Amino acid sequence: MCIAGDIGHGVNIEAGAILCNHYNEREDDTVYVHIDGQRVSTGMHKLGALVGDGCRIGANAVLSPGTLLKPRTIVRRLQLIEQDPL
Repeated sequence: MCIAGDIGHGVNIEAGAILCNHYNEREDDTVYVHIDGQRVSTGMHKLGALVGDGCRIGANAVLSPGTLLKPRTIVRRLQLIEQDPL
């Protein structure tokens, strides 16, 4: 199963921002999310970002697979959001 992701209402994504949905560099490419401090397997190998209402994502920012952005989150230009680093 593959989910591209979901983008909320009133979101601004600047030019060059990348919302990834797959880990090419990992042997185990399962996408995990972090909810209330717990690492949770999605059981999927492709899952894009879930972006809450009113978020602002700066130019050339990168959101790793399975990124969860709470409403009104600001991601700076060139920032990497890696919510499940190895």
